[in-house]
Amino acid sequence: MFGRSYFCGEVPESSVGEKVTLKGWVQKRRDLGGLIFIDLRDRSGIVQVVFNPDLSKEALETAEKIRNEYVLDVVGTVVAREAGTVNDNLKTGKIEVQAEAVTIINEAKTPPFTISDKTDASEDVRLKYRYLDFRRPVIFETLKMRHQVTKQVRNFLDGEGFLDIETPILTKSTPEGARDYLVPSRVHPGEFYALPQSPQLFKQLLMVGGVERYYQIARCFRDEDLRADRQPEFTQIDIETSFMSQEDIMGMMENMMSQLMKEVKGVEVPKAFPRMTYDEAMSRFGSDKPDTRFGLELVDLSEIVKDSGFKVFASAVAGGGQVKAINVKGAADKYSRKDIDALAEFAAVYGAKGLAWLKVDAEGLKGPIAKFFVEEDTQALVATLEAADGDLLLFVADKKSVVADALGALRQKLGKELGLIDPSLFNFLWVTDWPLLEYDEEEGRYYAAHHPFTMPFREDLEYLDSDPSKVRAQAYDLVLNGYELGGGSLRIFERPIQEKMFSVLGFSPEAAQEQFGFLMNAFEYGTPPHGGIALGLDRLVMLLAGSTNLRDTIAFPKTASASCLLTNAPGEVSEAQLKELNLSLNVNK
Repeated sequence: MFGRSYFCGEVPESSVGEKVTLKGWVQKRRDLGGLIFIDLRDRSGIVQVVFNPDLSKEALETAEKIRNEYVLDVVGTVVAREAGTVNDNLKTGKIEVQAEAVTIINEAKTPPFTISDKTDASEDVRLKYRYLDFRRPVIFETLKMRHQVTKQVRNFLDGEGFLDIETPILTKSTPEGARDYLVPSRVHPGEFYALPQSPQLFKQLLMVGGVERYYQIARCFRDEDLRADRQPEFTQIDIETSFMSQEDIMGMMENMMSQLMKEVKGVEVPKAFPRMTYDEAMSRFGSDKPDTRFGLELVDLSEIVKDSGFKVFASAVAGGGQVKAINVKGAADKYSRKDIDALAEFAAVYGAKGLAWLKVDAEGLKGPIAKFFVEEDTQALVATLEAADGDLLLFVADKKSVVADALGALRQKLGKELGLIDPSLFNFLWVTDWPLLEYDEEEGRYYAAHHPFTMPFREDLEYLDSDPSKVRAQAYDLVLNGYELGGGSLRIFERPIQEKMFSVLGFSPEAAQEQFGFLMNAFEYGTPPHGGIALGLDRLVMLLAGSTNLRDTIAFPKTASASCLLTNAPGEVSEAQLKELNLSLNVNK
């Protein structure tokens, strides 16, 4: 039952003539009337086992009882396959094992779905039987890649002198961020712990304590609405360091990621990643996490059209907004009026009140708004957009945020529809100089664009009193192929600046002391300048694996409703448990 000569997928050609012991699951059984062939599978792959009555009638009789997913112990001799029977699709396709003995270690019910990469099972079924899903090579290889990524990260950071230090899972609930998952305290009735949304405060306290270089593969929890690239519990590569500048931290991350890409994916990426400011990213791509694998950049036409006869454009500019367009090269004949109407409906989801369009042909601009432009304007549009015969020009006129959101989303949609994105590329990008604060018009207050502990540019501190929207953060996001891979910043390390930050966010001095006094008190004991970054491990593995769903990269993920189909979590608890916690339920169903 125990001990094996090789993993199934690793039986080498050099073992021909060798007697071996193999363990694994039955992938497929074929009875050819006298001979039985079994594909024996383990995590490494498949090897073909042949049961021949001339070699062992007893083994053949056992093989007749075998079904898919039975667990077997096979003893036999490795032989070369006959000419014409070699299977080039298998690593072991040039050999097979002639069985001399077989033991059924365990039987199996018929699985609810086919154990193969091409299974037709729904995701819900696969998640309910996740332990069977692990047997599919695509899932196992993704989990293996996750291990390789964390191994590379640990090796790199260890070489840079970082210490792997754990921080608490049961901590204090603080405002500013997503909703916390709360844990009632039995020994402190009426009080609650919170599961950490990140180790942010603890890693800063480690810097106060002189640790200088910390990292952790950290579990984090956020009670927020889910989507394909979010989970209620997730893992981040959490890093903090003292006495390093923003340039130092970014350079170190570039080295780590370039080494990781080479070791895990065999891909060479530049050791210095491209950079652009937040304002540039929003202006050119309509996104703070642009996918730079393709063009379709946004072009500002406000100056050209502000005096045009088209009132929609003119009034947008006059009202402080803007007019931007994207040139979809060669797409004029690919999009009918009906198709463009569908694009307009898509843009409307992002706030656009309309989507104007023009097509370019040899005679000039054609479309419903062409008549509003004089020849001089037409020439300026063509030149600015670098338009040519066969191009489709799409325009949005509105306030700047709507123009960016609508055209940015439209750009991404068209890039996918038109096959403009090369999936083999891994385009890293730094986005820097973020706004420190964003204004919530509904609540009538500012909130932190990253988090309340981000250091402003010192030259912008004066604006905290006069115009907080002008304050830039010493923050830097790492983007990969249109996904935010991680966010980092230099941190506030002086109590007066931290107190000022809380004041701008609407905290009274008493509330700030109540919630974050332990951090501000620590700042009074010789705090070094420090900063760091947190990279999303789940998202990184998702991108390296070529997936679009975080659930593919996590061993036991939650569904879009934050439930576990395998264990049926969350679940009800007994009255006795509630009584122990001094809790009662008031549930509106």
